[in-house]
Parts: sequence; C-alpha cells; structure tokens
Amino acid sequence: MQHLNYTYLLYFWTVQREGSVSRAADVLKLTPQTVSGQIKRFEESIGTPLFHRDGRSLVLTDTGQMVAQYAEEIFTVGQELTQRLSQGGEPRSPGTVSVGIVNSIAKLIACELVAPAMALQGPVRVVMHEDTLEELLADLSVHRLDVVLSDRSLPSELDVRARSQPLGQSDVAFFARPDLAARLGPDFPTCLHGAPFLIPASRNTLRTRLEVWFVDQGVRPAFVAEIDDSGLVKAFGQQGFGVFAAPAAISSRVCSSYGVVEIGRTSALVERYFAILPERRMTHPAVEAIARDGQRQLDPAQTTV
Repeated sequence: MQHLNYTYLLYFWTVQREGSVSRAADVLKLTPQTVSGQIKRFEESIGTPLFHRDGRSLVLTDTGQMVAQYAEEIFTVGQELTQRLSQGGEPRSPGTVSVGIVNSIAKLIACELVAPAMALQGPVRVVMHEDTLEELLADLSVHRLDVVLSDRSLPSELDVRARSQPLGQSDVAFFARPDLAARLGPDFPTCLHGAPFLIPASRNTLRTRLEVWFVDQGVRPAFVAEIDDSGLVKAFGQQGFGVFAAPAAISSRVCSSYGVVEIGRTSALVERYFAILPERRMTHPAVEAIARDGQRQLDPAQTTV
C-alpha cells in the first residue's frame, strides 16, 4: 500500500465509533452494503482484518485498535482545522501559542511554568489568558487554547478530550507584613489563632484544605477577607490587612516583592500543578517545552509541621 485511502479510513473510523455498519451507514448517508464493501477493500489493501465478529457485535482486532488510534487523531485534527477555518479572521501565527492559566494559581508560579516556552529559540509569541478552569477547558475544547495550566487535574465529570500531566508541586507557606508577624509571635501555627487571615475564595482548591488544616491544628484565624485572585491576596497582605498563604516554592520572591516575611510552612498542605493538554499528537513546540521542562519538584525541601 503506497498511499493511505482516507475515504476507507473515514468509513472504518465511523463504523468503530458507531459500533455497527448499519449505524455508520446512517451517519455517512450510504447503504450498509457500500460501507461493508469499502471496509473489505481497506482490509485487503493493508493485508489484515480490522474487525472480527463476536456474536452480533463487531470487535476490533489488534491491528484495528492501532488503526483506530491513528484515525481518531487524524480526524480530530481535521475537525480542529474545520473549526479554526470557520471562525474567520486572521489565522494564528505558527509562532504563537495560547496558554490558559487558572486564576487561582500564584502569578509567580505561572511565570515559572510558562518560562520554558518563553526561553525557546526562534520567534515564539505566548498569548496568556486567565480564567476559571471550567471556562478555560471550554476554550481548549474548541481549540482556542493550546494548553491549560491548572492547580487541579482534569475533572472526570467534564466531557473534554484532554489529559492531565503533572508539572510539579510545592508545600504551602504563610506570610505577613513584618509588623503583623511581630505581633503574632514566633509560635507557628499557634500564632494563627485569632490572627486576621486573607482566605482564598471558596472555589479555590486550597480553601477547603486550609479550613481542615486549621481545625487539625486547633487554631481559628479571623477571616477578614475572601479573595479570588492570588495577586490581590498578596497585595492586601502587603498592606498589612492579614496573613495569607502561598506556595513555599516562591517564598523568597514573595517576601522580596511584597515586603512580607514567612512565618511558617507545612508539608501537610501541598499545591500541585498540571498541564492539561488536548488529546492529539500534533503539539506546538512551546507546549512540549512546558510539559517537558515543567516536570519538576518545585519545593523539594522537607518541612516538619
């Protein structure tokens, strides 16, 4: 076989997706005899069966399973091309990569994770969008984004053709302006009892875990503000309005950038980071760089609290 017959491949792909020749024929608007004949010619051209019968059901052979994987990739990319062309407007530059960043991720962590894409040789333009995970996954599913950086893996209940790849993790540290830290005292985590605290919003993955950890430690901070954006949390912390939590991996940069001090950290709370990638083999080199170079332990230091 010198050249692949994509018509045969389309018929095969439709049959294996629909589960029967008759349902595939309805989708393709052909007769079952035509579909069966094309599948038989496809099998003859590659020299091996793609299906075998198990009662009234069609079951893929080992070769059929392999061909189905490639067919899924080929026609998914074809659908992506069709959607991109139908959107109109100027096509995206080959050097442009669109990255979605979940808004609960610390900005300094986001910079760390995107850095491998920015460091590539050659012209690479990274376009970053910040939003909730649900909104970003909606954009990923219609190919407006090439990758989503998240602080949680792909939710199983969402019907998105994508996969999660771990990028790293960090313990959680607690910060306060020096004058507030002095009033609280050095006894961590007891010093958090009654302390003004800037708590993440309820949809932040850290929120519930923080509340459980406070109970486990027997401390009850005074929640003075509930803030959705990680940068805004630090800005209020910089003004001395309360203690806040952030990844320990960026402790030194948080302290230098916001004029705060670390008052303690715990390994009982861990922030994890993921790249959510579309299920296809064709990926932008910048996305490959993020997925490859982002696989690291952001904060390997052991803590004892």
